[in-house]
Amino acid sequence: MEDSYKEFVTLGMFIIDIFRYVDNEGNDIDQSQADNQVLGVLIMLRTKIGGGGTYCAVGARIWLPPPKIGMIVDRGHDFPSDVQRELDNYGEDIWLFRDNPTRRTTLAANIYCGNHRRFEYLTPGLQISPNDLTSTGLQFPSYLHFICSPQRASEILREIDAVPSWFPFIIYEPIPDRCIPEELSALKLVVERIDVLSPNAEEALSILSMHQLPRRETIEQAAQALLGLGAKAVIVRSGALGAYVIPGHGQSGHWVEAYFGAEDGQRINDVTGAGNAFLGGLAAGLSFCNGDLLEASFYATVSASYTIEQYGLPLLTSRTSSDGSKIELWNGENPFSRLKNVKDRFLSTSHHASVHG
Repeated sequence: MEDSYKEFVTLGMFIIDIFRYVDNEGNDIDQSQADNQVLGVLIMLRTKIGGGGTYCAVGARIWLPPPKIGMIVDRGHDFPSDVQRELDNYGEDIWLFRDNPTRRTTLAANIYCGNHRRFEYLTPGLQISPNDLTSTGLQFPSYLHFICSPQRASEILREIDAVPSWFPFIIYEPIPDRCIPEELSALKLVVERIDVLSPNAEEALSILSMHQLPRRETIEQAAQALLGLGAKAVIVRSGALGAYVIPGHGQSGHWVEAYFGAEDGQRINDVTGAGNAFLGGLAAGLSFCNGDLLEASFYATVSASYTIEQYGLPLLTSRTSSDGSKIELWNGENPFSRLKNVKDRFLSTSHHASVHG
């Protein structure tokens, strides 16, 4: 087998997202009913780049250079030029475009009613599988991420097994609407092949039939239960509570705090894609710290933090340092400064716990 072309590849999708905000009767809060019937109006008013794969790739991009990251983007005949420019700004080497002049780019609606979100496709999505990486610059990545149902995960694993001498580190993110008790038996069939299983807190509790609120205690119980199914390692992404990380069997679980605390609420604008970006940052972190899952979670936490500060993807700019080298900035900040902050807080919390435990 040839050496890997890419350090990290996601099989997640690219989507153009439309956002609607409705009241309890389903009426749009700040748009007329007439506008809601006109797709073109919605596209102009409320669209942004979306898709779990896209957020994951950009989460990794915060740490890795473009040639080390890969993702397939299905580009329809209506692909917006401003979207193309935004993707290219992150690095043209990341994206492998599959052009289809007979179909539209995948479009989806995110419909919010208070704190509840509903997601629905407006044009069909196209699944991406390991077979699609064959004979491309994306084949044989060291780290592979996918978002899907447990049944679909089984199909992906079979395709990986059919490739001789390819043993990627697998990060599996269960798709939210299949994190239901009826899927638990299918999950049991795949978890032993997964290197990191990472649902969010609500998803973990749901698939385990744990009808409790997502508190730290219940999240820890859910993570241990998932590990008991045969998973090699578990990370339960828990929003403002942080992330609960169990690096492996026989190892202690650890909480990694969210970057923004309760006092930073004004800096949180949209949590869409934060979990996906977390896992992209995790893969990048694993490549930096020789597979140390806990330390990689610090990189993941920073990637998530940049995702929630604005609507849409984080902004990448650069400045020239005093020695003439280029320094990349994300939302105007150096990610390594945030990384030091996360590490320092973790060490401080761990020391406090050991002293007072």
